Amino acid sequence: MPAEAADQDPGRREVRKVARVVLLDPQNRVLLLHGHEPDDPSDQWWFTPGGGLEGDETHEQAALRELVEETGITEVELGPVLWRRSCSFPFAGRRWDQDEWYFLARTAQTATAATALTELERRSVAGSRWWTCGELTEAHETVYPTKLAGLLRRLLDEGPPATPEVLDTEIV
Repeated sequence: MPAEAADQDPGRREVRKVARVVLLDPQNRVLLLHGHEPDDPSDQWWFTPGGGLEGDETHEQAALRELVEETGITEVELGPVLWRRSCSFPFAGRRWDQDEWYFLARTAQTATAATALTELERRSVAGSRWWTCGELTEAHETVYPTKLAGLLRRLLDEGPPATPEVLDTEIV
């Protein structure tokens, strides 16, 4: 389908470009945010900080901006892109189609404070927590990406991949 026709196709949704951060502290714990459906706090999950690119910002710029907005953490060493993932999920009354880039980052700053959440984020983010790889492996909660525990274990054992790994598409 030509690009012009795709733009006019009412059934075609725009794919949101997203930068996410796999933030590790000195003990190799990963920071996850605790989210839930805005109108149903019982529908909950854990996810990495990050969000959509704004204007002409790069994925790297978006990753750092989102990290500050969602966690207040500013002392970060941003590393390479670890993984890329396409996903589609319902949230806040609509379907979101995303192309996500996951950056490795390290910090010694472990205190968090959400400093600039959007209105939707204020209604749907319930806090954050540092997780060990073992805790993630044992977790019964929903975590995105769904194979994060294994991905984190491989990252800690083998280091970052030479090129970004393309993860399986997740459709919820």
